[in-house]
Formats: sequence, C-alpha cells, structure tokens
Amino acid sequence: MNVVANGLTLDVEQFGEPAAPPVLLIMGLAMPAAAWPDEFIERLVKHGLRVIRFDNRDAGRSSRARGTRRHGAQVAILRALMRLPVHAPYTLDDMAKDAVGVLDALDIGRAHIVGASMGGMIAQVLAARHPERVATLTSIMSSSGNPSPRVALGRLRALRVLLRPPTGLDTVEGITEHLMHVFGVIGSPGFRAERPEMRTRLEKVARRGYDRAGSERQLLAVLASGDRRPLLARITAPTLVIHGADDPLVPVAAGIDTARHIPGAQLMIVPGMGHDFAPALQPAIADWIAAHIRRAQIGHAADSALVTSA
Repeated sequence: MNVVANGLTLDVEQFGEPAAPPVLLIMGLAMPAAAWPDEFIERLVKHGLRVIRFDNRDAGRSSRARGTRRHGAQVAILRALMRLPVHAPYTLDDMAKDAVGVLDALDIGRAHIVGASMGGMIAQVLAARHPERVATLTSIMSSSGNPSPRVALGRLRALRVLLRPPTGLDTVEGITEHLMHVFGVIGSPGFRAERPEMRTRLEKVARRGYDRAGSERQLLAVLASGDRRPLLARITAPTLVIHGADDPLVPVAAGIDTARHIPGAQLMIVPGMGHDFAPALQPAIADWIAAHIRRAQIGHAADSALVTSA
C-alpha cells in the first residue's frame, strides 16, 4: 500500500494482527523494504507483533527526492571525516520525519522502532527527536556519527565495494549480480549463506527497486547529519544495540560507541556477524528484539502499577 508521509509517497507493507504491538522496521542505505527477510518478519509475527516495513525515500517504490548536490560521495566522506559541512538534498532528520509520517498514516501513536545500518541512524534520530512515538529502540549494525576513523571507517575492500560505481544496473539480473558481489564482501564471515538462497533473496530486493542515484543522496544525508552523539544522549526509550563482531563495513567500534552514548542501552556483540541478516542469525535476532520489547512492556506495566498504588 502507498501512504503519503512528510509530503512523499512511501510504499508500506504490514504483517500480523492489526491489534498487536506495532514494530516499525527501517532499512539501510540503498535497500528497499524487501531487504528485511520474510523469515525474520515471520518470526517477529510469531512473537505476537504487528510488523510494518516501508521503502525509504529514494529506495524501492517510494518517491525519489529532488535537489542538487555539491559533492560526490568520496569528497563528501573526506569532508565529513575532516568535520567540514556536507551539503545534501535532505538529512536523517527528514528521513525520521518520513517514519513518523508512516506511523501517522497508519494511526499508530507509539511503536517499537527497529533500524538497520542507515535505518538504525534514522531510528536513533526518531527516538531522540520524537520520544513520544517510540516505545523501544533497536539499532542494528549502525553508528553514532562519530567521525573518528577508528569508529567511522570500515575495511578498505568494503568501502571500495560500496563506493565504486557499478555497471549493468539496467536489468534485474544486473542488479542482482551487483548485490551478490556487495554482500559477498560485507556479509557475515561466520554465517555464510548458500549462494542459491542468497541469489533468490537478493533478486527479490532487485525487483523491488534499486536506485544508484538515490543511494548516493541517502549517503549524503548520513554524512550531512554529522556527529549525532549529543543527540543520542537525549534518547529515553529502552534501547538494544546489536552489532556484528566481524562487520567489515561499519566496524564493531561503531556499535560500542552507539551503546555508550545512549543512556541505559544494552549492547549485544555477535561473533561471526557481518553487515547483513545472515539466514542462520535471523531467528536469534528476531528473538532478541522480541525479548527486548517484552522486557520494556513488563517494566512499563510495573511502573504503571506503582503509580496506581501510589
């Protein structure tokens, strides 16, 4: 279904019972909502949750943004590392408002927010800027915007595969081959997926829509948003940070740094996990998120009981 959110048309899908606690999934750079694996979503639904996923602006079937850019991706990365301003058509704040617009369109007051990679950054901004809309936060394979190279820079091969302009993106087969190469580099070294299974999943992503120009605008939004550590200190929602110990794109130091700057955040470092949702890890990640939500619900119920008895 399409919804109008923050002046854009965003493609949205829902799973589970409408009356169940809502979970909003926010995907990462260049990836449409279909990058959230169906098996992962089914696991969350089995935990009694209503799951919503949507295509970010400039991805999948959602609206494309307009606006000029002053810098290419490589120049913008250098400027960000030097703590110089980066111009972008929009920022993570705008993308967080998109997510709020999705909740508004679905008449959801508060939701459990789960974000992966860039989606984790958007989720963090959402929790900090709109705390009344966030019941819990789960930030996966993401970062705080800390520009220190130790935190901000992944391995050279992973950065190269992300930044090198691909070819053959005019067909589903070409996009699938590109994504196979990317996730072959940044995927989980301890949980390698079988190639036929990986191809089937990534072909579904390719059919949903992959926009190289849109992904560059999203990357500029991340870089233009700068260091978000002071913003993270404002987050009050119960927070779970999940990060792969072997993530070659967003180093584990970024996950540690994120958890350190969110008050009371729980950190889970997963050995063998890279920058993907490896099939072997999907059940565990879904279970961790569901347990995090249950703990928050129990805590909220206990607080309400104390207020009532007082």
